[in-house]
Amino acid sequence: MSDFPHLSDNAASKLSLPQRERIQHIRKARWIGYGKAKEILERLEDLLVHPPQPRMPNMLLIGETNNGKTMLVTKFREMHPADENLDGESINIPVLYIQAPPSPDERGMYNAILNRLFESYGRSEATDSKRDRVVAILRRVNLGMIMVDEIHHLLAGSYVKQRNCLNVLKYLGNELCVPIVGIGTAEAMRAVQTDPQLANRFTPIVLPKWTKDTELARLLASFERVLPLRHASQLAAPALAGRIVDLCGGTIGEMSTLLNLAAIHAIKTDEERITLDVLEACGYVPPSMRKQAAAAL
Repeated sequence: MSDFPHLSDNAASKLSLPQRERIQHIRKARWIGYGKAKEILERLEDLLVHPPQPRMPNMLLIGETNNGKTMLVTKFREMHPADENLDGESINIPVLYIQAPPSPDERGMYNAILNRLFESYGRSEATDSKRDRVVAILRRVNLGMIMVDEIHHLLAGSYVKQRNCLNVLKYLGNELCVPIVGIGTAEAMRAVQTDPQLANRFTPIVLPKWTKDTELARLLASFERVLPLRHASQLAAPALAGRIVDLCGGTIGEMSTLLNLAAIHAIKTDEERITLDVLEACGYVPPSMRKQAAAAL
């Protein structure tokens, strides 16, 4: 039996590292699987293998800032990387990921796609030409899905520009017969709702804030297994779990930041576990205090 049953084998192996390297390991991005994330990954898999048809199903992944959307999308993209397809004429791209331009602009949407595909374009190239080129390229690469991050940016301009960008998404989905996944905040829902046809096609999936329940306890237990500390912290215990979620405002990104800082503080002070005192002393500034500081400027 392991001398450190509270840790995964990988985390336990890091205990022998020098302090600096152990801290660097804690700072690395990590995937923490939990119920809702696994459910969404399964939904994305279903979309990816959906048979082509004129009216493809789409998804709208909605969540607060720093509540796990980016990590979830990154995980899915890692599961479906581009394939060089050395025996074919072009690479295979199962999942094309782009960020919506900062302001709604049809040319900007096509530019974002061409940039992701490492395709050059001229400032004077007509929008129609870019559209036709984008469609021709995406047909060659065996595209399976388009993911559009920060889709709430489509709200940043006039109604006409919003509609133009939404029409780009609708056109690409119809022309290529691939599902489109939009990722963003609650504003993304309002952006899509401006077009009844898009609203009917996009199924909203919400990443809710975390609350003091059994799901939170399981999540914190998962965190504890990957943070290489010599002693068990019992993060899922009601007192610690409650304080963690209160400090972090219920988002998983903030919890990850807090627990990383706390684990590093525990190592530097030889505490080797996360306690209520460590949470308070690790230097973490809660979102609520950041907002107060900004308002005071």
